[in-house]
Amino acid sequence: MFTGIIEEVGRVRARDGGVLVIECHDILDGSQLGDSIAVNGVDLTVRKMDSDSMTFDVMPETFRRSNLVEMEAGAYVNLERSVTGGTRMSGHVVRGVVETTCTLESMTPEGDAIIARFKTDPEHLKYIVMKGPVCVDGISLTVMGRDEESFSVSLVQYTQEHTNLRHRKPGDSINLETDIFARYIEQLLDAREAAKA
Repeated sequence: MFTGIIEEVGRVRARDGGVLVIECHDILDGSQLGDSIAVNGVDLTVRKMDSDSMTFDVMPETFRRSNLVEMEAGAYVNLERSVTGGTRMSGHVVRGVVETTCTLESMTPEGDAIIARFKTDPEHLKYIVMKGPVCVDGISLTVMGRDEESFSVSLVQYTQEHTNLRHRKPGDSINLETDIFARYIEQLLDAREAAKA
């Protein structure tokens, strides 16, 4: 489990088939082989570590559902270590299970903030609610706008400076994890309706 508060922006050193090597420094501290690390919001297991990188194995299903399949050497990725008993829950509950990708539509300045708009399909948009949580590329954000095709979030200066979104441009594929509680509620309501029928 993660919080969606990015600890470090790393860089892809190499991607060879299902092996992903990420250059990093901060998240090495306290990490061990077998630990879970969120890479652009995807929960991956550390297979190898050295003084300035981590190596992960990525399953085909993960490539199908995330933007990790597009990562090439030099690409910037958001990194977060999994929560511990002493971790502050500053973001929201992030599972690290990316459901799909969305498309960055625009980045519009608004004072010191930037309004980022993302387009996604109706199947996933239905789990995105006004003022509710959403996770894009592993970043915990609050939905500030929503229409029939897209949703928007406001990026404060800290988020602008400490995530990979500053390197993103319209048209880029962004990992999306919707609110797990909305999914649970839908499943329970569907089961109740099926029981009545």
